[in-house]
Amino acid sequence: MDTGRWRRMVLGAVLFAAGVTAAYSGGGTIAQPPAVEGKPMGQKVIKSEEEWRKVLTPEQFAVCRQKGTERAFTGKYSDNHEKGIYRCSVCGAELFSSDAKFDSGTGWPSFWEPGNKENIQTEDDSSLFMRRTEVRCAVCGSHLGHVFNDGPAPTGLRYCMNSVCLDFQPAK
Repeated sequence: MDTGRWRRMVLGAVLFAAGVTAAYSGGGTIAQPPAVEGKPMGQKVIKSEEEWRKVLTPEQFAVCRQKGTERAFTGKYSDNHEKGIYRCSVCGAELFSSDAKFDSGTGWPSFWEPGNKENIQTEDDSSLFMRRTEVRCAVCGSHLGHVFNDGPAPTGLRYCMNSVCLDFQPAK
């Protein structure tokens, strides 16, 4: 078995057993998230970690602010097939459209492209002995999940998001 596959299997077992896991604690706020490439900086939501702790549920805080993850197949949107928009549960920024949602079989809501690229930023993540690309809300800096290069056409990307980081707004 190759090392990458072994690492993914171990990671899956650890995350499944641990439930909501704070994989990394940055020890401070993200005062000003970097601009999305080629896009101007907009209005940012900036709060101290104590302020975030007061307004978020414990699960939201662990995942969105401490870069944790929810257990696979437990999130409220992993099996949602309604039409609509997925927003950041922390600040309300528009993130994904149901038109780009697909069933990846991973147990987390997955999208092949963002609905609003200006509200998404990515960053290298080498935690948990893996090299991945973290996805964050560009408005409030919250951790949303990760993006992988094993998604469907036309992008070949799989934005694998935590349900607790999303709020769904059904189409009218």
